[in-house]
Amino acid sequence: MAKKDKNNSCKKQRICSIGGEALLEGIMMRAPEGYAQVVRTPTGELDIKKKKQPAMGADNWFLKLPMVRGSIRMLDSLIVGTKALFNSAEISATEDDPAYTPTKFDLFIEKHLGEKAMAFFMGISLVLAVLLSVTLFFLLPNLISEFIDHFITLPKIIYSLVEGVVRIAIFLAYMYAVSHMKDIKRVFMYHGAEHKTIHCYENYEELTVENVRKHSKHHPRCGTAFLFVVMIISILVHALLPKFDFFLWNLLLRLATLPIIAGIAYEFNRFAGRHENGFVKILRAPGMAMQRFTTKEPTDDMIEVAIIALNEALSLGEMPDYSAKDPVCSCESETAAEDTSDMEKKTEEEIG
Repeated sequence: MAKKDKNNSCKKQRICSIGGEALLEGIMMRAPEGYAQVVRTPTGELDIKKKKQPAMGADNWFLKLPMVRGSIRMLDSLIVGTKALFNSAEISATEDDPAYTPTKFDLFIEKHLGEKAMAFFMGISLVLAVLLSVTLFFLLPNLISEFIDHFITLPKIIYSLVEGVVRIAIFLAYMYAVSHMKDIKRVFMYHGAEHKTIHCYENYEELTVENVRKHSKHHPRCGTAFLFVVMIISILVHALLPKFDFFLWNLLLRLATLPIIAGIAYEFNRFAGRHENGFVKILRAPGMAMQRFTTKEPTDDMIEVAIIALNEALSLGEMPDYSAKDPVCSCESETAAEDTSDMEKKTEEEIG
């Protein structure tokens, strides 16, 4: 939302259509037309990769429909993000480590798969990550709820509430635990750098370390906030589901409704991220509070990485969306109109 200074002049703000992801010793910034990845190597140099790659389903009208696009965006982010994370791990790994000795399994995979070895390990890790998520956030809460229900018969709504509270408790405990791991703490510092840089750009300020440093490390359109909203919405959706005596059927039914929950959560985050009023602030407060765990204050060199990543992503094509933003003063409307006009001219030039 635009703000007024002491002279009642408006401080312009925009909504950035670029999202980011913190990596191991780096950041990936994703624009509508592709992504840019910047990772600092063990020698202190910057490894910069940039690729034109529209989001999954960008050319399919059905996959862009409200409620449908949420699960598609989540799947797309999972695939692209996992690949970027593995790539950053490979780049940032300490070279010539005398203590490192490849295992027989590593040598076997490298010998038989060659360049496809990374894709193989990424696939295995993705499967294990999904299994871990299902176990921690679906199977375990359901089993605990079943255990309680065995001794104290719970009404269906209370059963769903207990399951949801257990799921959130496990999620919070998990995030708290990983936030104290040395490597993950640095990832969360890069996460903070990403948010600060986006804030700086949205405030029309020059992207310098000094300007970025003063901004908040919390952002309303953070992916962590999305995950927390998913948890909250799952409580409401699961309360509407039938309850079976066999817990496995309950588990499968909850997994089947995940696309619906993701769709609702995505639309909520999309709405909340483009409005700035008291009601919206209350709704997104839990997700913002979660960022106390997942973002840390970055160092200057981390901010430098974030600035370069954002600039590289902007060169792929940045299209701010003002259509859902709360109008607060005339100068913001004029700015939005000017930017929209420029964007339309650019589109016409590209088509021509």
